[in-house]
Amino acid sequence: MTVRRSHPIPVGLLHWPRVAVWGEGSSMRSRRSRPVPVVPSSAFKGFRFTPEIIVLAVRWYLRYGLSYRDVEELLGERGIEVDHVTIYRWVQHFTPLLAAAAGPCRHTVGDRWFVDETYVKVAGKWRYVYRAVDQYGQIIDVLVSSRRDLRAARRFFATALRAHGEPVEVVTDRAPALRAAIEGLMPAAFHNTEQYANNRVECDHGRLKARLRPMRGLKRDHSASVIMRGHALMQNIRRGHYELGVDARRHRRIEHAFTELARTI
Repeated sequence: MTVRRSHPIPVGLLHWPRVAVWGEGSSMRSRRSRPVPVVPSSAFKGFRFTPEIIVLAVRWYLRYGLSYRDVEELLGERGIEVDHVTIYRWVQHFTPLLAAAAGPCRHTVGDRWFVDETYVKVAGKWRYVYRAVDQYGQIIDVLVSSRRDLRAARRFFATALRAHGEPVEVVTDRAPALRAAIEGLMPAAFHNTEQYANNRVECDHGRLKARLRPMRGLKRDHSASVIMRGHALMQNIRRGHYELGVDARRHRRIEHAFTELARTI
């Protein structure tokens, strides 16, 4: 059977100008104008399958509620024989590369951060997942930790601050560790702990849990972190927080976005 490939996209990515995006109220946020860097050496070198097939499998896994065996079956129906273990390795290897390549095209994060923790099981043990979204619905960062303490909270905030700068307001629950971390790292930020103020990120946890449900359990902290960061990348692309796939029709935006990214890694 002949493998059908997606329609070709012009080689080389556009240099997008800086434009303003209206958010809540009258505030504006800017989009980053840097292009996706095109590197001379391909990350797909040495792999048996073509980049189109690898990226397709990774995209399907991150986008839909599928297990690795489900993706194996779908590819098999298209005449592509690949083991589910190989698909797992593709997801673990290429998801961080795709996320890093997408970084320069990411919209600027808002100045209101909604931060909360949720819980997942990894190898039969509970792990804490720190997550943050801004007022536009963009997922800012994700951290998987074995502990829910000040050290984990500081680590989460420090990483987010290095990447995105300091916010004006941080909305959390009344967890002492989060309060201490905010006071130590962002003393100028307003810390909002009002009841129901954090519903935005708490509702967003549900989308992550829905994606994890079809899996037969996470086995390692590292693989759990990769999948959750990949889920954040996929959700941000779907919500339009990257200058990727902007010329494609809405239902093909993700496909075109991943095709563009594949050309750069």
